[in-house]
Amino acid sequence: MVPPIKHAERGRLGAASTLVKFLAIAIAVVLVSGASVAAIAVTSIATQVSANSIDIGGSSGAPAEAHVGAFVGGFNVLIVGTDNDASQGNAFGERDATLNDVNILLHVSADQKSGVVVSFPRDLIVDHPACTDPSTGTAYDATYNEALNTGYERGGLACIKTTIENLTGLAIPYAGLISFNGVIEMTNAVGGVPVCLAEPIKDTDSGLDLPAGTSTISGGTALAFLRTRHGVGDGSDLARISSQQQYLSSLVRTLKSANTLTDVTKLYGLAQAAAQNIKLSTTLASLDSMVSLALALKDVDLAKLVFVQYPGTTGDADYPGKVVPTIDVADELFAKIKADEPFTLNADSTGPGSSVVSTPTPGATDTPAPTSTDTPAASGAPTPTPTSNVIDGVTGQTAAEQTCASAFGN
Repeated sequence: MVPPIKHAERGRLGAASTLVKFLAIAIAVVLVSGASVAAIAVTSIATQVSANSIDIGGSSGAPAEAHVGAFVGGFNVLIVGTDNDASQGNAFGERDATLNDVNILLHVSADQKSGVVVSFPRDLIVDHPACTDPSTGTAYDATYNEALNTGYERGGLACIKTTIENLTGLAIPYAGLISFNGVIEMTNAVGGVPVCLAEPIKDTDSGLDLPAGTSTISGGTALAFLRTRHGVGDGSDLARISSQQQYLSSLVRTLKSANTLTDVTKLYGLAQAAAQNIKLSTTLASLDSMVSLALALKDVDLAKLVFVQYPGTTGDADYPGKVVPTIDVADELFAKIKADEPFTLNADSTGPGSSVVSTPTPGATDTPAPTSTDTPAASGAPTPTPTSNVIDGVTGQTAAEQTCASAFGN
């Protein structure tokens, strides 16, 4: 049995992969309201977003100019969560470096009916290509076989984007950066997120203390749930990703529920919190781009939005405490993603410390995500042999699935 991965405890945040989507939906809904006061408020938000934007360099995946309602086809958005960002001081521990401890890629299919959210382990061993930070002009040499979360210190968001592009083969035209404070404010703005625990979890390292069952968490408690590693599963960072995926799927369900999407005040508060706490790429930091992406995202079915971990293994003697990519599985996964081909996950694939309890979302289809495109045979015609779309070795869940986190050691 492989021992739990041990890392220097630097904390980890979640909820980032859908934050750009939430901001865009909020702005779109407020714009549609047509009220002059709302229009002024939205203009103020857009100004904040533009002022905080980050140049991530050119990408063949970005349209030259986006227009409201005119965005077509699939797209990719990278969200990076920084650990101990300089702007937050030592509130979450003494800083000795700023790391990109959360790296999440959202892919939306060309027909905009399904999506895949990929979480990359922070200690994933990767090659970092040579890159130049467009914001500073500083050039960085390539490095090899190093943890992914060292990327921020060698070129910021632009260089992380280049590393993920090289690793996945996907063009990434849009990106965003968020820190701990952003997670707290965004969770508060949505009114809290329900999470399920199979047993009580008390973790003094993260400060999490929750009973068994379902609790609606916000603020510092939400951050503690997303950061806890020693409290869940096998005590590894991979178990923490499973908990974060539970949180993300619940957050998406909350945002798509009627009481959220019809509450303009709540949506405006969400947009304002995002504008103040998220730095978006210059390719995304405009009303046209954000509203266009919002309109593209609004019809994605929860059962066709799947959260997965980048495939990797632990226990390699050459990289103790790190995650080594499982190349053949990763190649299969990203070939499916790039071609928008349907795939499914094994029934027991939620990851360490997490298990599916139900698929409670009203209106979601019962089909696993992404769904098969096979059509039923005509009456009297022979039934075709089903084609397996399962990718062995990939863990995750759909946004329609409710999972529960298990306490460490259970």
